[in-house]
Amino acid sequence: MRNYEIMFIVRPTLGEEEVKKVVTTFESVLTSNGAEITNFKEMGQRELAYEINKFKSGYYFVFTITSKDDKAVNEFSRLGKNSQDIIRLLVTKVED
Repeated sequence: MRNYEIMFIVRPTLGEEEVKKVVTTFESVLTSNGAEITNFKEMGQRELAYEINKFKSGYYFVFTITSKDDKAVNEFSRLGKNSQDIIRLLVTKVED
């Protein structure tokens, strides 16, 4: 099994319900592709170190997942990079 940590930033112009919908959508992308979410952390709205797409802050979220292959991570990355709602994402493979 492979362990990954996925950090992503949702744009700050969304309302609370819209942010929850984005998180739920991307959570289902992971689980439907065979990943198990072992930890979820909502870090709230934070100031960005530098401006991204003219945004100065964003809502930070972190998933820790376990997966038998790269399918879930690749699909999350593909959809996240094409999403208007996610302004930045980072996928890190965690070594045991």
